[in-house]
Amino acid sequence: MPRRSDAVALEGPVLEDVEHPIGARELEVLRREQLTPRMVRLVLGGDFAGTSWEARTPDEHVKLVFPDPDTGVTRHPVPDGDHLDWPRPFPPTREYTVRRYDAEAGEVWMDFVVHPGGLASDWAQSVEPGDRLWVAGPRCGHATPDAFTYRVILADHTALPAVARMLEELPGGVRARVAVLVPDAAEQQQLAVRDGVEVTWLHEDDGTGADGFGPFLAALDLPADEPWTLWAGGEAGLLKPVRRWAKGHGLVNGATADISGYWKQGRSNAVTTRRMITHRLKHALHLDDD
Repeated sequence: MPRRSDAVALEGPVLEDVEHPIGARELEVLRREQLTPRMVRLVLGGDFAGTSWEARTPDEHVKLVFPDPDTGVTRHPVPDGDHLDWPRPFPPTREYTVRRYDAEAGEVWMDFVVHPGGLASDWAQSVEPGDRLWVAGPRCGHATPDAFTYRVILADHTALPAVARMLEELPGGVRARVAVLVPDAAEQQQLAVRDGVEVTWLHEDDGTGADGFGPFLAALDLPADEPWTLWAGGEAGLLKPVRRWAKGHGLVNGATADISGYWKQGRSNAVTTRRMITHRLKHALHLDDD
């Protein structure tokens, strides 16, 4: 179902809601790949036959449920009809984008930005093939109609997996202007860049990312005669100017733009302000903010 704002009359295409059936499953670590000095990929495997999980949106995300630090036991949620029953107190979890879901191969790819002292980061660096992990979700998300023939895509390091999948799944004939902010040039990755797609890398260490996405946005030649949309993911403070820019260009978050704070400086929780965590969804999934 399309998203529309009650306060703003919109013409043209809008983002479309995509519902995910609720699920939780235990997966096995198949292998680990070092993509860049600060990005690790874990390939998880399982038998998905007869499950409700299928690839729906390029930025779909799941909750990873980790063992309790004191006991080493994972207290995972249990499916109960149309929701998940979570144990109390709430177990240690973090939210991550599904980099790729391959039902035929029975694989799920998860990419982790690694750093000292992070719950998921420490796990990703120490886990071995054969270890197991409970995964809950994916949550509901949105689809971008092909009618949006021009797309602006912004991401920091944590949102790079979503952008990589987004470009792989970009419909033919759609043009995109992409900016990705990473710590340094060593964190750049090979992306699916084709005709009509331009990627700009911004680096924290050489000053090209000192002003965030502002200079990139200011230099854009936006189309005047075709529908366009904005997707942005990253640190909440980094996206504040992006939200103002979007509003100034007539975009409505949740309808013609999707701007999601993946994390907030100074907080340990991996996801703090994602638009998709609504009161309705929390109630349906029995989710708490951990």
